Amino acid sequence: MIRVVVVDNEPLVRAGLSHTLDAAADVWVAAAVPVSGAVAAIREQEPRVVLLDSCTADAAYLSAGIGSLARPPRVCVLSRSADEQHIALALASGAAGYVLKNTPPEQLAPLVRFLAEGWTMTSTAITTSLTRRYLADLHRDTTATTYLDNLTPREREVLTHLHQGMSNTDIARRMHLAHGTVKDHVSSVLGKLHATNRVQAALIADRAPATRHES
Repeated sequence: MIRVVVVDNEPLVRAGLSHTLDAAADVWVAAAVPVSGAVAAIREQEPRVVLLDSCTADAAYLSAGIGSLARPPRVCVLSRSADEQHIALALASGAAGYVLKNTPPEQLAPLVRFLAEGWTMTSTAITTSLTRRYLADLHRDTTATTYLDNLTPREREVLTHLHQGMSNTDIARRMHLAHGTVKDHVSSVLGKLHATNRVQAALIADRAPATRHES
């Protein structure tokens, strides 16, 4: 039996997802909770899979809370947005999947099974978009490595934390630095990587083999 926790701030969405998944013989929705109760429910129920609403300002808090568990679940983000930056940020933060909320209900149980077996899952439209972007960016791997060579050891450490989806406050706490110092480091990293935002920096890091090993 695959234990699942559903996290969404809309009661009707929680009820709909729970009803659909409970119809599968091998899936059990152990809890369906709003974002505010997510970490507590996940700690208590120890699910294999978490279906997580993407519309939350608590993403960093949730990521840290889930990531601190001895046996963290496979997290799949449920979203109405197919924006590539949102997708990249979710995956860079450790999500095992990113699925649009217009996914047909009959696909939810198979999705949960694949996630539980260790697969990374995205909606078809998202997979097509990411594949197209990946093929277009293949030639940029060498450039990404060159950019990373310009970073200082401290900036590389900051980039590693950015790649993990941490906020400036989280990075400051982790590295025992002042918030302003971290902000300066982040600005320097973005400049040296020729990135306009944190998501682009994470993607550049992901294209460089050395940084993947470090993170």
